[in-house]
Amino acid sequence: MKIAVLNGSPRNGNTSAMVQAFAEGAAEAGHEVEILHVGKMKIAGCLSCGYCHGKGAGTCAQKDDMDKVMPAYKEADMIVYASPIYYFGLSAQLCAAMQRLYAIGKPYKARKAALLLSSASQGVYTGAIATYRDNAAYLGLEDAGVFTAAGDENGSEAKLAEIRAFARSL
Repeated sequence: MKIAVLNGSPRNGNTSAMVQAFAEGAAEAGHEVEILHVGKMKIAGCLSCGYCHGKGAGTCAQKDDMDKVMPAYKEADMIVYASPIYYFGLSAQLCAAMQRLYAIGKPYKARKAALLLSSASQGVYTGAIATYRDNAAYLGLEDAGVFTAAGDENGSEAKLAEIRAFARSL
């Protein structure tokens, strides 16, 4: 299975550790994983100009790093979203990438999705999880799982092992 991971963190910290654990477990199971560091890319927000659904025929009028994301999104059998929690939601960088996927609409091949979230605090995930679940439902993707790490769970071997085991089980 081809898996595209959209890492929405602009840093190389707790979210990246979760992404790496997922990639290791998926690779052990024989899956092909491509990690896209959308949190470090230059991706502008959707302008709602309609170009993609008119003259653009599935391409965006804006020319930025989404051109690096789109091929992996089109070819993936599974999409994994990863983000630190910022103000009770997904990072702005990941939100911009998710919204710009509107250019092609539903993924061509993907049938599953998962979410990895990192935070310093417990109980701050509701908004991010709702955004993810609404997005997955709209795209017709099966919710394969949501994994959170808060406080001392971040970077803990127990949490990373849980994520590796999940990825191996796919």
